[in-house]
Amino acid sequence: MIKLFTRHLYVRIWLAVLAGVAVVVFAAGWAWREADEQRTQPLPRDVTLHDTQDQLIGTGKSLRTSRPGEPLEFTITLNNGQQFVMELGPRGERRPSPPPWLNPRTGIFWLLGMVGLATALGLFPIVRRLTQRLESVQRSVQRFGEGDLSARARDDGEDEVADLARRFNDAATRIEQLIRSHKSLLANASHELRSPLTRIRMGLELMGDKASPTAKAEISRNIAELDQLIDEILLSSRLDAREADMGTVEAVDLMGLAAEECARVEADLDIAEGTDIAALTVRGVPRLLRRAVRNLLENARRYGDGTPIEAQLAASADGTRAVVRVSDRGPGVPAALRERIFEPFYRLPGASEREGGVGLGLALVKSIVERHGGQVRCEDRPGGGASFVIELPKG
Repeated sequence: MIKLFTRHLYVRIWLAVLAGVAVVVFAAGWAWREADEQRTQPLPRDVTLHDTQDQLIGTGKSLRTSRPGEPLEFTITLNNGQQFVMELGPRGERRPSPPPWLNPRTGIFWLLGMVGLATALGLFPIVRRLTQRLESVQRSVQRFGEGDLSARARDDGEDEVADLARRFNDAATRIEQLIRSHKSLLANASHELRSPLTRIRMGLELMGDKASPTAKAEISRNIAELDQLIDEILLSSRLDAREADMGTVEAVDLMGLAAEECARVEADLDIAEGTDIAALTVRGVPRLLRRAVRNLLENARRYGDGTPIEAQLAASADGTRAVVRVSDRGPGVPAALRERIFEPFYRLPGASEREGGVGLGLALVKSIVERHGGQVRCEDRPGGGASFVIELPKG
């Protein structure tokens, strides 16, 4: 509870100031009390006795010290050696005690307490105003980190907080310009690469039988791979731009979509027992979800060593998500690399020379699924192989 209460900067600053004031109050009160006790501490008293001719006839001193309201006793010794004890009675009734805040002994505590209270009330709005501006910068940084490149902080004022906000805004503007320039470069480069690829494909077709079938097949394969790379770079660039319009969001029937894609690669499709068909409808962009399922099936076909591909549709245990699982009997994925395989252009060691694939397929799957509010992961498959699991919020 204390940690939750003090996690805000303005509360910590305010409490630190109050603690400092409290220390000063208690230190001053303690010093005042000690001084007052020293001042009011009763001391021994001496007495002299004179006759009517002002001749000294005896001396004495108090037997014990006394406080206000107590009798005072003296022992007196005359010049002839005779001794006797004299007692002075206590004073009469004293005036009523003043209120605590006017009492000389306790008034200092009331005074310091009121000073502390006034300090606390006066400092709170000042500290809060300062930290509100810091929180504004914090929110802007958080929005920027989440992908909102237009996020900027208020930079009014001339103090250090305003300077921090201006520096953040300048850095954010430069980063936004660099990212937009980078994406524009990717899009333009990808567009320009399509023209020579088209001409190469056309020239290859015009060659007819002049080229050997082997050379022709190799050139066609390389052209197809380059074409796929360009297409996936373009799609990845658009998915990274959160503000980009990726298409119309509508209800998507995962069962029909998966059935079509499984038929294309001759994969087996299964519906988990007890699955409600209505739970397999999600909200999303159909062509993107189709691309995600297709990439998983193509990945299983490429790395499954010719073994049958199995796909399964199910609903999550709580019924809030639709689950798509694509499994193969390939070499599997080491546990330490199950996160890295979703990085762009990353391929497992020894897999870079396999036919097809440009290293963007699984990265696109992750981007598409996260764009739809879901998640994707890789798991071991019992008996060998790997399973890729997509979970999407139910429509």
